[in-house]
Amino acid sequence: MSIKGKAYVVGVYEHPLRDIPHLSTAQVHAECAKGALEDAGLSFSDVDAYFCAGDAPGFGALSMADYMGLKLKHTDSTETGGSSYIVHAGHAAEAIAAGKCKVALITLAGRPLGSRNGLGDAATRTERFRMAPQGGAGGGINEVPEAGFENIWGGTTHNTYGMCAMRHMHEYGTTSEQLAWIKVAASHHAQWNEHAMLREVVTVEDVLNSPMIADPLHRLDCCVISDGGGAVIMAAPEVAKSLKRPKVKVIGHGEAPKGPAGGRNLDLTYSGAVWSGPPAFAEAGVKPSDIKYASIYDSFTITVLMQIEDLGFCEKGKGGKFVSDGNLISGVGKLPFNTDGGGLCNNHPTNRGGITKIIEAVRQARGEAHPKVQVKNCDLVVAHGTGGSLGTRHGAGTLIMEREA
Repeated sequence: MSIKGKAYVVGVYEHPLRDIPHLSTAQVHAECAKGALEDAGLSFSDVDAYFCAGDAPGFGALSMADYMGLKLKHTDSTETGGSSYIVHAGHAAEAIAAGKCKVALITLAGRPLGSRNGLGDAATRTERFRMAPQGGAGGGINEVPEAGFENIWGGTTHNTYGMCAMRHMHEYGTTSEQLAWIKVAASHHAQWNEHAMLREVVTVEDVLNSPMIADPLHRLDCCVISDGGGAVIMAAPEVAKSLKRPKVKVIGHGEAPKGPAGGRNLDLTYSGAVWSGPPAFAEAGVKPSDIKYASIYDSFTITVLMQIEDLGFCEKGKGGKFVSDGNLISGVGKLPFNTDGGGLCNNHPTNRGGITKIIEAVRQARGEAHPKVQVKNCDLVVAHGTGGSLGTRHGAGTLIMEREA
């Protein structure tokens, strides 16, 4: 069953704060939901499907649906890390097309900064933690199947992404200067975003002169860590047409996992986008060269470069040249990307950036991005995410959307 044109994104909202010590995570989810519903011109009583991932507190969709007073016909708590919300958008479109629901809510929220001191006194925080579900039904970290084989080697987020960058450099001659151009482009966009954590425009030299974190990745090759959140409202065509917002329809979606498979045929130079991208473009009936704007997951600069190659915007191994010399800067380059500043400069709520990729893509398609970064005639956009770890196991999600005249 194709989902092309069978579901619309009718509301989006990004939380304006980047450090939220005064709210609970559930409150941030609810504030984002409220904002997206108001953007769409709908209310909580209109929602009949809810999608969330591991950032939702308590028992996930069950706890949050009860907290927000939702009466639902359909729920989905698929977990693929930061790409979960792009995967959710595809699942919501499928559910709407199948007649399971008419108005779907997707939320993300997290407080890695604000929760450092929690809410309330120390005794209250300790009791709250004790009462929370620990490790899920399958147990804690010791039950993770790969832990005994991989954790002993000291892998971290930074060094596993560093391995991908180093291998790409070895195989294709990619340089640190080329990776730096991705951060430069993000900073050019972030300067116009009043909510972005890092608004200062940087140069290639600034990136190369920042401290080395995990060779060859410098500090400015890494995303920010922030509180925040966002929400997306998707609706059936008849609902979308009754609203007063610009119409942005989903026309293609793909998703795929990639893992190291115990080291068999391990290749660190490509991501799951090689499998999630082609079906999304095929369903949409468009080519990468048709895309006017791209929201690309940017946990690190190497993440962007590999995904651009894997989605087909350039040949494999040519990503370094493609991203250089401002080619990702709106109004300058061929492929404007992450015009809100992305995870590299704007925000990366609870280390998950997928939903903000959808939000900025929708803003671009609506013509509602900041005037300094709005892409002209932006009628065809893609949002793509890689959640988990690029160097080990991750989930890829690709969403293609089109503005309806």
